[in-house]
Amino acid sequence: MPISPSSMINQYKFEDEPELRDLFITVDDPESHITAIETFITYRVVTKTSRVEFDSSEYEVRRRYQDFLWLKSKLEAAHPTLIIPPLPEKFIMKGMVERFSDEFIETRRKALHKFLNRIADHPTLTFNEDFKIFLTAQAWELSSHKKQGPGLLSRMGQTVRAVASSVRGGVKNRPETFTEMNDYMETFSQKINVLDKIAHRIYKEEREYFNEMKEYGPIHTLWSASEEDIADSLKGVASCIDKCCKATEKRMAGLSENLLPILHEYVLYSEILMGVLKRRDQIQGELDSKVDALANKNPEKDLVALFTSGSALP
Repeated sequence: MPISPSSMINQYKFEDEPELRDLFITVDDPESHITAIETFITYRVVTKTSRVEFDSSEYEVRRRYQDFLWLKSKLEAAHPTLIIPPLPEKFIMKGMVERFSDEFIETRRKALHKFLNRIADHPTLTFNEDFKIFLTAQAWELSSHKKQGPGLLSRMGQTVRAVASSVRGGVKNRPETFTEMNDYMETFSQKINVLDKIAHRIYKEEREYFNEMKEYGPIHTLWSASEEDIADSLKGVASCIDKCCKATEKRMAGLSENLLPILHEYVLYSEILMGVLKRRDQIQGELDSKVDALANKNPEKDLVALFTSGSALP
């Protein structure tokens, strides 16, 4: 199988810097799959490692987007108060790129590559057992492992606890630090979402402007062929439109490569942080309720002990 440029870079790092890192992951080689039920893309995930807990030093598996979603959910369940790196959304903004286009697939591949490597670099998440299974298990093994997850009753219990926590209202003993953090994140989330929407609207308008100019340039060129008196002027207008097209295309590339992904990643991280703070409040709420229950039981125990010792008898 031919080695992609990203794999070659990964191999170079693996051989020349073993003392700095011991886990290297590459996501590449997207492949389309068409079935009677659905159409989906799988990506090759190549892992190179020197860790003793791995049975081999190199693994190669294929994963689809749903597998990445499963990994993220397992990490959130195992580490509810840690910041799990964001995944690209399943659905894309309408009018930006077409689903299954080369541009969309490449953008998603880069995001999935970044997601796995951020986990690999995390001091805690990198040693998660489900992460190891994701990197090493073949498709049928991963499918079997997924079926061993929590049952319906367990998931219902988690949902009921979350709802109960929200019904109880605010956390009584939340530290001031987390209150300030929550207020800051709410404000930040609102502002970064507004910036993200504005940036996408600008990009959409730039694209519409670009498409219109692409049509006007050839029209003026054809027009100049039938109007000898103003042919030079029309050719000049066509040339100007062509330059504007190139400038607009360059500006769009800058937006799509440098600004939009960064802004949207801030949006995703703000959502993740809000989720982490919410889960922390749920844990705090459960702790408060247990402390209250324990405090209510202590007087009962003291009363039982009093009667048992006989000191309460006349």
